[in-house]
Amino acid sequence: MTTLTTLTTPMAVPDPSTSVVPFVVGLVIALALIWAVWMGIRFRRREPGPPDPADQPKLPRAGPVHEVSEMREPDEMPHTDDGGSRLTPHELHGFGNAGSRRSEDQRPRRWGRGDRA
Repeated sequence: MTTLTTLTTPMAVPDPSTSVVPFVVGLVIALALIWAVWMGIRFRRREPGPPDPADQPKLPRAGPVHEVSEMREPDEMPHTDDGGSRLTPHELHGFGNAGSRRSEDQRPRRWGRGDRA
């Protein structure tokens, strides 16, 4: 007859930090999310409500305004003739904002293969 020997191994006792730390981290994250939702609700209540129908934009008496499409000519870039340094933005016409004027030729440009600007 064979005798069975029982192995007596001590049960491993888990370290409390392995189960408590993840629980505390999860609790902190859950509380942070609850706080964020609560703050969002508070901010949302402070916002003005939707506009009344009387506050909505109205059509002009003359009817709807239509889009105007026209060809424009840009202002030419000023050149320095003395070969000096290039112009800085504050030296340009309109403080760097390129102005334009209405073109005499109102036909739109048609680009073809091999055309250059």
